[in-house]
Amino acid sequence: MSSKLKDFWRLFTAFFRIGAFTFGGGFAMLPLIEKEVVDRNGWAERDEILDIFALAQSVPGAIGVNTAVFVGGRLYGIAGAIVALVGVITPSFLIILVIAHFFAQFKDNPYVASAFAGLRGAIIGLIACAAVRVARTAIFDRFGLAVAVTAFFLSVNGIIPAVWLMVLGGLAGYLYYTRKKQEKTL
Repeated sequence: MSSKLKDFWRLFTAFFRIGAFTFGGGFAMLPLIEKEVVDRNGWAERDEILDIFALAQSVPGAIGVNTAVFVGGRLYGIAGAIVALVGVITPSFLIILVIAHFFAQFKDNPYVASAFAGLRGAIIGLIACAAVRVARTAIFDRFGLAVAVTAFFLSVNGIIPAVWLMVLGGLAGYLYYTRKKQEKTL
């Protein structure tokens, strides 16, 4: 097997694992994406993955899919983006096919309903884990903490849409840290 083919296979299997073993999608995928991309494969540094997550969330689409496309594209161009995309969506596609085929039998099964109730709790834990990990590396001063708490409050209460929170957070950070840098040079 050629080196390029091995690289593509590694990329495909990494994102296939992410797609196969994260229930709940979206933010529940972040810890596994970080483990695969940073720890297992070394495709990004820990601080870079936060930028990748921010970029993936700032464009339309699912964060796991966007992250796969970004990482694959960054590593191997358009072909890498396609390979990572196919890897991350294939498990969901196959699972949906099976569920659609047997849906009538599954929908009223109390064991299946109980399993999904347990999964919901686990997903909340995964999302909380991702939030804590991101906070540890992204919040390094009082201003960052204030922006995070404000964005959380505004988001939870549905006051401002998420996309505007990102735009306003970016603008606030730009203004604050530019001013702070200018004050240091004086």
